[in-house]
Amino acid sequence: MNLASARPVAVYTDVDDTDPSLGIELLESHGFEVRVLGTRDAGEIIAGAADATVLLPGYAEITRDIIAALPDLRLISLMSMGFDYVDVDAATEHGVWVTNVPGAATEEVATHALAILLSAVRQLGFYTASAGPNTWNERAASAPPRLSELTLGVVGLGKIGRELIRLAGPLFGRILGFDPFLPDTAEVRADLDRLGVTRTSLEAVQAESDVLSLHLPLTAETERMVDAAFLAGMPQGSVLVNVSRGGLIDSTALAEALDRGHLSGAALDVLEEEPPAHGHPLVGRDDVVLTPHIAYFSARTEIEYVRIQAQNAVALAETGRPESPVNRPA
Repeated sequence: MNLASARPVAVYTDVDDTDPSLGIELLESHGFEVRVLGTRDAGEIIAGAADATVLLPGYAEITRDIIAALPDLRLISLMSMGFDYVDVDAATEHGVWVTNVPGAATEEVATHALAILLSAVRQLGFYTASAGPNTWNERAASAPPRLSELTLGVVGLGKIGRELIRLAGPLFGRILGFDPFLPDTAEVRADLDRLGVTRTSLEAVQAESDVLSLHLPLTAETERMVDAAFLAGMPQGSVLVNVSRGGLIDSTALAEALDRGHLSGAALDVLEEEPPAHGHPLVGRDDVVLTPHIAYFSARTEIEYVRIQAQNAVALAETGRPESPVNRPA
């Protein structure tokens, strides 16, 4: 379909606590008819977006069946950096672009990673709870380590991983990094050298990092990569940090490693199931700093995520190509 030949339809699936007003205004000012369905249900999405040229999900899973059922669809425009909840292969096969919002929350996510990392290492959960008249002098089972004597390991040296290193580097004694996708060029080596990172193998980062922070996409290769065997290979008393995707970690294995005292703590902004079910093994623990997938969130990103999501649709309508694609449609 030539988007210029008819008034294209843009459909928001689920918006949850996001205000899409800015996006709606941008789309309508560029000739789109806009609908907000307010659902993650596949059947309701198919029914409400039957004539859609653009689909704008929040966290609704966009499956092969949904894509196949929308004959006019040309773009799935996401409001996140991750795109593991979209069947990108199916979209590509059906000639549908998929876009994300790269770099929109780099500063926020890196800052949040540092904040929850420090909270875990300094045992703030225990000490904020004990700061009362009857428990003022209580101490945790072990004293927190000195940060400058620790090694920080970063798995994933993209924008967010490197921004965390820039922020946290001066606090740690040593920085190790691993990234299977980052090219080994003179420019990359110079940048990592400037940041004080020693690039090494995953095994070395795993075995030598007192604090290990994950900054990877969720793929078939990375899903549950942090399992019981991986955790057993981490140093005694180490801390695991994850602000990427909850599916990177086997939650049961992590809970068991914490129960044994092999890991001293974890700092997490994401879980494999959100919101978590009652009785989730990582919820409500003193040794887990857990925030509800808000690392990206700020007054700035609240605007930028909505704007970039809509702008990708506008760019497709005006130029035939969105601005931040993650695929090349057939």
